[in-house]
Amino acid sequence: MQVVITGGSGGLGSAFVEALSGRPQVEKIIATSRRDPSVSAHPKINWYRLDLTDEAAVRDWAQHVDEIDWLINTAGLLHTPAAGPEKTIRQIDPAFFLENMRVNTLPTLLLAKHLQAKFRHGRPSVFATISAKVGSIEDNRLGGWYSYRASKAALNMCLKTIAIEWARTLPNVAVAALHPGTTDTAMSRPFQRHVPAQQLFSPSQSAGYLLAVLDGFMPAQTGQFLAFDGERLPW
Repeated sequence: MQVVITGGSGGLGSAFVEALSGRPQVEKIIATSRRDPSVSAHPKINWYRLDLTDEAAVRDWAQHVDEIDWLINTAGLLHTPAAGPEKTIRQIDPAFFLENMRVNTLPTLLLAKHLQAKFRHGRPSVFATISAKVGSIEDNRLGGWYSYRASKAALNMCLKTIAIEWARTLPNVAVAALHPGTTDTAMSRPFQRHVPAQQLFSPSQSAGYLLAVLDGFMPAQTGQFLAFDGERLPW
């Protein structure tokens, strides 16, 4: 297997890289990071610095990628030093809203556009992006978090649409939106106060749960929104 992990130096991304590098069937991991990753060298891992929101950069990087069996996009945005999830519509800031869309939604479209040829080998494959349960419209019962919710709902729509197209053109690929649960990373740390201890996962736990889901995820199941425990979530 050749695996691509984008956002590979983040909390969850690095856990995926570490877990998959230990699998004998994984021959090569291509991992990307927006900044130069401070990680130890591993013979299976090839690191690239990549801004996933820059189409020219994604296009140029894609030329160095061979066949792909699994792609897992873990990059995302929840807050910045200056802004975070909104509690009320009064807090909507256009620049922060658009930044959520740029970081949480756009990269998956660019990756699908420029890497689809890498899946034409015919082997059962996976194209997955980390989403979030708060992106489910049906499951939204608390409100708030406008920008993040909207960007993840848009991401889910993009993944569903890719799945429909690829069911015709790349029927060997299973496309999924993945909910990792609340993972103890820098992204979620400011919002963990009310999370029960048993529902707060380490990055290695979340990655392990999601890898178990993907191990059993087949092309015939493409276009699903799946939680860490395998539950199929409502869009």
